[in-house]
Amino acid sequence: MGAHVNPTVSRRRLGSELRRLREIRGMTTPQVAESLLISQPKISLMENGRRLIKPRDVRDLCGLYGVQDRRLVDQLMQLARESGQQGWWNAYGDIPYGAYIGLEAEAAAIRCYEPLVIPGLLQTPAYARAVIAGTIPRATAEQAATRLQVRLRRQQRLSAPGNPLRLWAVLDESALRRLVGSREVMREQLEHLTRLAAQPHITMQVLPHDTGAHPGVSGQFALLEFADATDASVVYLEKFTSDLYLEKRSDVRIYSDMYARLQAQALSPDRTRYFINEAIRAYVGTEFLPDVRTPSRPNP
Repeated sequence: MGAHVNPTVSRRRLGSELRRLREIRGMTTPQVAESLLISQPKISLMENGRRLIKPRDVRDLCGLYGVQDRRLVDQLMQLARESGQQGWWNAYGDIPYGAYIGLEAEAAAIRCYEPLVIPGLLQTPAYARAVIAGTIPRATAEQAATRLQVRLRRQQRLSAPGNPLRLWAVLDESALRRLVGSREVMREQLEHLTRLAAQPHITMQVLPHDTGAHPGVSGQFALLEFADATDASVVYLEKFTSDLYLEKRSDVRIYSDMYARLQAQALSPDRTRYFINEAIRAYVGTEFLPDVRTPSRPNP
């Protein structure tokens, strides 16, 4: 990983490799737990990258699996040391979705669907502040300020020099119509979307209400893809009290198919820009707007 160390990704890579070694050895997690006198859930959490793996754990597991390659053991020990380091988000205290931020920071591309609000990576400071205040009513002023700082720091991935995040965003029309903060906040947010949508590494599509039923009616989800072939894609489902991460190939394939259907049913990027500008008119009345005409070609 060079000078750049992402503890979340290091933990996932280490867990994946330990699972591979266990399967080669032909052992089950209960057998490993019994041999090392530890709990089975601990083994599962380590293999899924959900628990810190100490170098001592790597040593014990490699010994149990009969790993003779000293170079491989050293590589795994290094991953264990990296996984114990702190990501930039840890400086902000206990962030509930720190694991997701770690994955997002390393992702090469993200495909997200949002049914109710503008995605965090695309939010203006004023809109983000209003969302945080409305969705986390018990948060203190300090906690809300920290959430806002983290959200704005995450957005730097969209403008990373030489390696910006490739983002596909499908938004339900409700995300554009829902009044968050104030009319001025909404106008500023939608204008911000039009500027972002013009960037080559960001693709934005809107699902109008008249689309009817579609695969996204069950709620928000995001697909994270990584440049390193050893890092499997992840489906992220955001929940109010806890988040869910799906890494099985069958699950990722299902959500990939769902996303392809959402993109097919949504407006094209050109028509989406027109749609957003029409939505802006609802917040500015007769004030000046750029002349954005409906594309002559039909929506695919």
